[in-house]
Amino acid sequence: MTSQVSSPAEHADGAVVGEQRKPARAKETRRLDRVIIRFAGDSGDGMQLTGDRFTSETASFGNDLSTLPNFPAEIRAPAGTLPGVSSFQLHFADHDILTPGDAPNVLVAMNPAALKANIGDVPRGAEIIVNTDEFTKRAMAKVGYAASPLEDGSLDGYAVHPVPLTTMTVEALKEFELSRKEAERSKNMFALGLLSWMYHRPTEGTEKFLQTKFAKKPEIAAANIAAFRAGWNFGETTEDFAVSYEVAPAAKTFPTGTYRNISGNLALSYGLIAASKQADLPLYLGSYPITPASDILHELSKHKNFGVRTFQAEDEIAGIGAALGAAFGGSLAVTTTSGPGVALKSETIGLAVSLELPLLVIDIQRGGPSTGLPTKTEQADLLQAMYGRNGEAPVPVVAPCTPADCFDAALEAARIALTYRTPVLLLSDGYLANGSEPWRIPEVDELPDLRVQFAQGPNHTLDDGTEVFWPYKRDPQTLARPWAIPGTPGLEHRIGGIEKQDGTGNISYDPANHDFMVRTRQAKIDGIDVPDIEVDDPSGEANTLVLGWGSTYGPITAAVRRLRAAGENIAQAHLRHLNPFPRNLGAVLGRYEKVVIPEMNLGQLATLVRAKYLVDAHSYNQVNGMPFKAEQLATALKEAIDG
Repeated sequence: MTSQVSSPAEHADGAVVGEQRKPARAKETRRLDRVIIRFAGDSGDGMQLTGDRFTSETASFGNDLSTLPNFPAEIRAPAGTLPGVSSFQLHFADHDILTPGDAPNVLVAMNPAALKANIGDVPRGAEIIVNTDEFTKRAMAKVGYAASPLEDGSLDGYAVHPVPLTTMTVEALKEFELSRKEAERSKNMFALGLLSWMYHRPTEGTEKFLQTKFAKKPEIAAANIAAFRAGWNFGETTEDFAVSYEVAPAAKTFPTGTYRNISGNLALSYGLIAASKQADLPLYLGSYPITPASDILHELSKHKNFGVRTFQAEDEIAGIGAALGAAFGGSLAVTTTSGPGVALKSETIGLAVSLELPLLVIDIQRGGPSTGLPTKTEQADLLQAMYGRNGEAPVPVVAPCTPADCFDAALEAARIALTYRTPVLLLSDGYLANGSEPWRIPEVDELPDLRVQFAQGPNHTLDDGTEVFWPYKRDPQTLARPWAIPGTPGLEHRIGGIEKQDGTGNISYDPANHDFMVRTRQAKIDGIDVPDIEVDDPSGEANTLVLGWGSTYGPITAAVRRLRAAGENIAQAHLRHLNPFPRNLGAVLGRYEKVVIPEMNLGQLATLVRAKYLVDAHSYNQVNGMPFKAEQLATALKEAIDG
């Protein structure tokens, strides 16, 4: 690993720059089982890129990991201000982990705003690396520092490493024909190089990434690589960093297989492509860009070779309208959005319920209401997914629990939509969408068979013996109606939002028919085959069950592990299917004296559980735009156990 980064960096024209100096003495290397690092700076400082590259190298090294990107909604937030701070937190370990960590062991602060915005999360004794070049009087005054925190003793409880990152980056790049401003942009690569040295991260991938990213600008590529190597060399030679750290690969954590680091949105994209191939249907995405769902549109647009068609519509309504048209035409149809977009799409979702066509509606939830907090996470769209349409318009709801699980959730949503001829809502959120973790790439023969049979000809015989096609004649097992491709001879039929007559699909205003159709559509959803919920209760003696859904899985499981390690008996269960609920959920809830439901909303699942099962479920809620912390949940669950 070190041989590559210790060799001299080569300029694009062959000149040698940034040659490594030999350390004055051997440095100590300590073994750790896990580390939490947070990179923080202005939204223009490249903190997300820095964190992403450190994460990629950590994944290639074989550690288990979990990430939490956190950034402003503005494209370029005000420089040097608290609202403009962007951060990226990475938790990596030699064992199985579930969350990005509660508090960083290392904070890299690129300016005073980054320090002030994040110091409250940093425990005493942690390491803080600060870019001293940015601690000018003006910059400190902008965020309310009357005196320099590097000099007033307020950081005495921390291991502070003052590093003039900007100056050192400019010095390392002085042989390049770059302006000072251009050179300063590479300071994030200097910081990445330093942290890569500190934690023995691989470097080859980052150098290849920079060469590819700036292939059309070789001078910029070479400069960034030089800054990256200079940061690594600085860690190797400076006396301020006397210790480096090793976190061994999590060899025993992962089953045998091929792994890659993956974010929730990327996993969803791959899951949709896999579903289309397993269904032998073209994939069609009709979408309007919206944070944090846009990455799915961006990714799917790259895969025309898999028969994927993407349509960036002029608005949310057009996006889902085009997708529903594609479903009518025989495609695996998808529309992606976030909470505000679901509200705009609600009428067309109701139309899809009436037409009984397969359609995937993917909601990457964010803070609300209205446009709310575009880059912050929340899971407050559950009741909208359940009931946010006029009339009785039931829709299945599926929720992934981790970034990698988004792949499987996409396949499951497609299975339900195609089998039961219904729109399906998939509820991810910003935490899952932007976060990442290792993912085992499945073998093709492990994927479900999703192939469907289109209607081919008449399916009903009239009293006079005439054979006709009835578009609403149902499968007796699934209650799904036939899927007839437009243009197939003999399968002509009406579509539209007006109520249909049972069987024929003709327009009907008959009260008894409407009652029958409403109840039939509901029965179809209620009858969807979903797996029973599994309960994790090792001792079998727990009196308290913690029930979760969606992205709360990681924090809940981490909290439960802490309590069990302390000798507490507590059971855990997690819902993937929110409509319909698993058939054994009522029996499971009835086995426990106390049921606690943590949610990033004000108690929406708890409301549903109380109403359906008459269980006195206790809510534990948070709506601050951030995921739960494991310690916070462990404390709340301990109080529930003791209460």
